[in-house]
Amino acid sequence: MGLEIGIIGLPNVGKSTLFNALLRKQQAYVANYPFATIEPNIGIVPVPDERLQKLADVAHTEKIVPATVKFVDIAGLVKGASQGEGLGNKFLSHIREVDAIVYVLRDFTDENVIRAGSVSPQSDYETLRTELQLADLETIEKRKAKKGEIQEALALLAEKPEIKVLNVDEDKIAPREEYIVLSAKLESELGDEIKDLGISESGLEKLIKRSYEILGLQSFLTAGEKEVRAWTIKRGIKAPQAAGVIHTDFEKHFIKADVIYWEDFVKLGGWQKAREAGKVRLEGRDYVMQEGDVVEFKVGV
Repeated sequence: MGLEIGIIGLPNVGKSTLFNALLRKQQAYVANYPFATIEPNIGIVPVPDERLQKLADVAHTEKIVPATVKFVDIAGLVKGASQGEGLGNKFLSHIREVDAIVYVLRDFTDENVIRAGSVSPQSDYETLRTELQLADLETIEKRKAKKGEIQEALALLAEKPEIKVLNVDEDKIAPREEYIVLSAKLESELGDEIKDLGISESGLEKLIKRSYEILGLQSFLTAGEKEVRAWTIKRGIKAPQAAGVIHTDFEKHFIKADVIYWEDFVKLGGWQKAREAGKVRLEGRDYVMQEGDVVEFKVGV
């Protein structure tokens, strides 16, 4: 399942610095999984998941494939974009394609970096939102003029799920309601070494996890000698549809699923011992997948 997050912001808010930090995570990911696509403005980064290594230790495999999020660095928005200012319509077309939007808002002090918006992150957020709302109004008016009325649901920009990121000075990192607070400069320079400063979870990790959450996604896991892997699904889907994420034919030929919670799988030492202990459940077509399920699907031919 593709998951695409657009990063937007006014000029000089640290958006590119944040994206470069994500690219560092992508490079680490690509080093192990060369099939990942790389484009100049796209970062494909793994969803942090400490369960995978524990499963791999039990399954005796070195190959781990995490779930991923695709971040798209969308060129800086300026006031008047909906009227064609800056990159205008090109900018807006990029936003239409993403599943959710990250608003990067400046709250750092640097006299060498000109502030494009106001002095208030909330005001900058409202400027960005206004441009998207104006673009939505224009879309609605065009549809009305074309059809006389709007008969289909519109994918409005301002209604996309959103995350607000507050880019702060290195010494001002502290939780703030409504925001993911981070220092893009620090994350870009230190990467995963940021934890050496006593920060338990980096701002980027919070951003990646939050992106997953706001779109109503969860992971199920597969664990064998070939690989341990996290698969992305929508919350609430049933076992046959989850099997179809692995291979489309699996949904059609689904018979049953062996399911165990990942902690039990690790504690008991893998599939065989878990079955002997009676901890593996046999689930059918109506089973609703749960976060952290380790699954082995049984399919016909």
